[in-house]
Amino acid sequence: MFRKQLSGVFAPITTPFFRDGRLDLKGLEKNMEFYANSPLHGYLALGSNGENKSLVGVEKEQVLRTIVENKGKNQVVMAGCIAESTYETIQLAKKAEDLGADFITLLAPSYFKKQMTDQVLERYFTDVAEGVGVPCLVYCAPQFTGGIVLSPKLVFTLAKHPNIVGIKDSSTGNIDNYLLGAPDDFAVMAGSANFFVNALLGGGTGGIISLANAFPQITSKLYQLFIKKNYEELFAYNKEVLRLNKAVSGKGGVSAVKEAMNLAGLVGGFPRLPLLPMEKKDVDELEDVLRRENLIGGL
Repeated sequence: MFRKQLSGVFAPITTPFFRDGRLDLKGLEKNMEFYANSPLHGYLALGSNGENKSLVGVEKEQVLRTIVENKGKNQVVMAGCIAESTYETIQLAKKAEDLGADFITLLAPSYFKKQMTDQVLERYFTDVAEGVGVPCLVYCAPQFTGGIVLSPKLVFTLAKHPNIVGIKDSSTGNIDNYLLGAPDDFAVMAGSANFFVNALLGGGTGGIISLANAFPQITSKLYQLFIKKNYEELFAYNKEVLRLNKAVSGKGGVSAVKEAMNLAGLVGGFPRLPLLPMEKKDVDELEDVLRRENLIGGL
């Protein structure tokens, strides 16, 4: 059941801010209205693209509530519950459960990085999973945890827990190990367009792809081609998507994704300081790329 729910393309929803840093919930509602009628299977709320660490507690609740209340009928919501202590993470996860999240996504704590052994992380993920009533996914993203990579041994141990049902992997060069050893009922999800198709071919269920924030139809088409087993077209189209992803997410991270959304007619808004918006010359370059791809005004 969980593999089916975690199949397809998910957008790691961005959080729009005004220039002065205020939260733009109306802008988020506008984006959700568009996404609810797109091919997206669901969303990751409050992840890195959502600038989780730049939001205060009440804002996280407002963002998650907005996403849950405006999702499409059959779309799924994962909520990033990211904190340094087991206690706080459980409190965040319980609040996300109350607000209607379908899954909880958990990142390894990293402030005390040297103490984050497999044994400590196993206890952390297990305690949180046992503290909530909705299923959990672990999240491997060493770029946000000071280099902590979830070992395959740890992941496969966690996969035995009845309330830990999958992993999102945004690291480089590790997803094949997770795919090879994961049990059949454990969902392995790509966290990057760079290896999304390879993950599907290796048995992955889907992907949480930042490019889907601006162009959900494009990223979803990859999954549809895979399901249809139209591999020749899939491989050719994947090259186009990878070029586009390099020009957007690979160019400037969250700030570039937001600018692509602005150019595509959505509400990307501004990143929240200390993240800076893209410089004008880079925005102009991005706009040229999107115009050449006929993606400006194509909504």
